[in-house]
Amino acid sequence: MTAPAPYRTRVARDAADREACFAVRKEVFVAEQGVPEEIEYDDLDAVAVHVLAVHDDGTPLGTGRLLHGEAAADRTGGDAAVGSLGRLAVTAAARGLGVGAALVRALEEAARVRGLTAMDLHAQTHALGFYERLGYAAYGPEFPDAGIAHRAMRRAL
Repeated sequence: MTAPAPYRTRVARDAADREACFAVRKEVFVAEQGVPEEIEYDDLDAVAVHVLAVHDDGTPLGTGRLLHGEAAADRTGGDAAVGSLGRLAVTAAARGLGVGAALVRALEEAARVRGLTAMDLHAQTHALGFYERLGYAAYGPEFPDAGIAHRAMRRAL
């Protein structure tokens, strides 16, 4: 029997949780990957479902967000039954612990609760294998986002 993970995932409950999500995104996307801060955060953050992974000691380890309905329309071809997974980030110290996969599964569960039947995402091309192992399939051509190569992917829930 394997030991339980030293972290848990949850839907962000309050302003402090959302700030923890934003801090992880700043560390990973802005500091590590050089994404300009002014494009990392957007108006969709106010309507997104944010998921947070926290270590047992309370340290934020990772985050992701779910867009659905009108907020996701430009990412899902306007299909109201499809959610959009995005802004998935795991701190360098937490990589390799299964945090990313746990966050994806938590976002998928949040989508199911909202009646969604599929999830789309825009994956950085270096992460295609990670998402493929979780059941996502790439479609369409490669495209740049914030100067980083991406591919669209989808998974039925």
